[in-house]
Amino acid sequence: MLDMTATDDSSTGARFEHVRVRGAREHNLRAIDIDLPRDALVAFTGVSGSGKSSLAFGTIYAEAQRRFFESVAPYARRLIDQVGAPDVDSIDGLPPAVALPQRRSGGSARSTVGSATTVANVVRMLFSRVGTYPTGAPMLWAEDFSANTVQGACPTCHGLGRIHDVPEELMVPDESLSIRDRALAAWPTAWHGKQLQDSLISLGYDIDVPWRELPRDKRDWVLYTQESPQVPIFRDLSPKQVRKAVASGTEPSYFGTFLGVRRYVLDTFANSKSARMREKAAGFMVSVPCPACGGKRLKPDALAVTFEGADITEIGALPLSDVARMMEQVLQPEWGSSSSHGAPSEELPPEKRLAARQLVTELLGRLSPIIDLGLGYLTLDRTTATLSSGELQRMRLATQVLSRLFGVVFVLDEPSAGLHPADTEALVGILKSLRDSGNTVYFVEHSIDVIREADWIVDIGPGAGTAGGTVVYSGAIDGLRSAEASVTRRYLFDGPDSPSAEPRPRRIGDAQLTLTGVTRNNLSEVTVAFPLGAFTAITGVSGSGKSTLINHGIPDLLRADLASRSDEVEEDDEAPSLSPLDAQGPGSTAGRASGPADRVRRIVQVTQKPIGRTPRSNVATYTGVFDQIRRRFAATAEARRRHYSPSRFSFNLPSGRCPVCKGEGMIEIELLFLPTVHAPCTACGGTRYNADTLEIRLDEMTVADVLAMSVSRAREFFEGDADVVQHLDALLDVGLGYISLGQSATELSGGEAQRVKLASELRRAQRGDTLYLLDEPTSGLHPADSDRLVGHLQRLVDGGNTVIVVEHDMRVVAQADWVIDLGPGAGDAGGQVIAEGTPESVAEHSGSRTAPFLKAALAR
Repeated sequence: MLDMTATDDSSTGARFEHVRVRGAREHNLRAIDIDLPRDALVAFTGVSGSGKSSLAFGTIYAEAQRRFFESVAPYARRLIDQVGAPDVDSIDGLPPAVALPQRRSGGSARSTVGSATTVANVVRMLFSRVGTYPTGAPMLWAEDFSANTVQGACPTCHGLGRIHDVPEELMVPDESLSIRDRALAAWPTAWHGKQLQDSLISLGYDIDVPWRELPRDKRDWVLYTQESPQVPIFRDLSPKQVRKAVASGTEPSYFGTFLGVRRYVLDTFANSKSARMREKAAGFMVSVPCPACGGKRLKPDALAVTFEGADITEIGALPLSDVARMMEQVLQPEWGSSSSHGAPSEELPPEKRLAARQLVTELLGRLSPIIDLGLGYLTLDRTTATLSSGELQRMRLATQVLSRLFGVVFVLDEPSAGLHPADTEALVGILKSLRDSGNTVYFVEHSIDVIREADWIVDIGPGAGTAGGTVVYSGAIDGLRSAEASVTRRYLFDGPDSPSAEPRPRRIGDAQLTLTGVTRNNLSEVTVAFPLGAFTAITGVSGSGKSTLINHGIPDLLRADLASRSDEVEEDDEAPSLSPLDAQGPGSTAGRASGPADRVRRIVQVTQKPIGRTPRSNVATYTGVFDQIRRRFAATAEARRRHYSPSRFSFNLPSGRCPVCKGEGMIEIELLFLPTVHAPCTACGGTRYNADTLEIRLDEMTVADVLAMSVSRAREFFEGDADVVQHLDALLDVGLGYISLGQSATELSGGEAQRVKLASELRRAQRGDTLYLLDEPTSGLHPADSDRLVGHLQRLVDGGNTVIVVEHDMRVVAQADWVIDLGPGAGDAGGQVIAEGTPESVAEHSGSRTAPFLKAALAR
């Protein structure tokens, strides 16, 4: 065991100072005291909900951030998103800290991989200084190659790459109708529509003949004219009388402004103050590539400049690994000379060749850690909003490596999340490089392979929630062997109590679901079959196409081809709907699905999207258990005497909630130059309810007391109540016994939100005809919790259902009936089925990067 008081550790040769934490009580931490080494890799382990993040992020990082903010001007503080002061007595020896948490948000729509990593800055400078310009063109500045600047953006689409258009088939859906019979469907109805029709009569149009019989030039003018002439309007006259009045110069009833159909729709969408009018206008619009820039977002002058024969948008669309290979050619001695292969048409002067080599060297240096972390399949123009939380964290980690900081504590939340085992070695190398540069790396982790590489391990537990919050062990990893209370040690070391999955025969399924010609993102004409009534794992390196297949390919094609034969097609409750502008966009999935007509009647996607947008949505309300609990309170003798219904015990309704905080439980306090703070409501004490409601007790507990209970405690409290216990057992089964019933949905991690959804599904009566689609269900789970979760997925399959998961944990994949491995690489180098079959057969496939890791998992 590493001695914290020693000045030198013989195993590493590193001199460890330490961070002293005293009396940490954040969340479920039990006033713990601990000394943590500096200049080391320190892994925080423990079952889900044990208190790891409360110590690493909620205490250590929060205190470092608080101290930093003390040096910031009060006015500036309110502009920064801050965490509160942690509940801890003292922390000594704490350096400045940088946190890299798991975050789902990826910035604005204009934020890209290139801009977030600053790689795009170097690429723009390269084009500015070394690009090949058309003859006579002036040199452009780096800003001219950015679609996010006024200098560089396409003037037509303002750098967005797409414009709103109004196609003729939507403006005129039925050419057999006349203008009077509303052939021009996009025009308004009522008075304004009548005025526009009367304008056409005055302009010499026959509005009673079928639209298709009007001359083409006249039709085009009505649809597309940008003119807005003042046209005489004659009320209560027939078309024939109007024509005579116009010819004779008769005074009109009034003059009206004519608007072409396309212009009317665009003006209404952009300027109308009526949401209903804007929505109606949007129904006649589509989003199309900008005709001026072809969707490339830049002005023509910038697109005319090339480097190695490609414009800057073409390089931005290449995978980062391909960009690196292209740039490596620039460092060859002969590059830039007239005799070099692929060189510019004229030999570059020495100063430009030197500038190119310097810029490319810088560019490759910035790309290297990103590619090493398994993100070489990303493109510079990929928007950060489309990245997973694991991809975002690794991208930020690579950026921190480039910052060359030292003397800093990096606090990371599961850096291996979403990472294929083949890329773990590179991740560990990055973490060690941060340590060797004079930094301290504290990371919360569940991956056994990554934990083994730590210098020091802090195991929190032994259980979750109120059963955790203590330091089970802190020291060098080998010392964990003797910590009998540790759940983690059973997975780190081989021994008689090491968990092993019970061997079970592989299911072959009773039918097949076949997808043919699947094309979306990097999947191209993929054909794949899934056994129905079996547990299938989709594997492959990050970016190989797994998430595209499970989140888009399978559900999209099933909805298109099998929905008419399905009773239910269920989506994530927060899944975004397609707007009319995007419905015909490039994100659709091509291909066909085929299978038995009656074998799949429900399709359930269980993703890691949030389960609620507001703090009023919580675990109890989402799972439905709160409905049962409120009925129990309403059934008490005192509640019946007062004629309280179950709705009285909802904090969302005026009758039962606190009138001061409106059921929020917290009051927001604006402090002007200081950050806004939230304090418990003084009227209800944070309970959310008014005093009369809290007078009703169920076995001496108020409804607020029950919401404050953990799932495990509530299970004990409602022992014998089958309807309530059914809900609670489902939450326990997915490893969520530590969370409170009233925990806000907005405070749940992505993995916790996914498991809450799964719990809601587990309590349903199983019909044996459901297809479950799960994207990395074990993400954020301790191996012990993963084992429990997989056990329940297996029971779903035993009931005749089908489960398909995307998974990186080879321990889970080894328990599947069928494995589909995608690859061989990522991005354009992936998207194909490399191997499929039982875990044993895939483990022997020579072309699979997954195979050796799966083989090792099967051997354990």
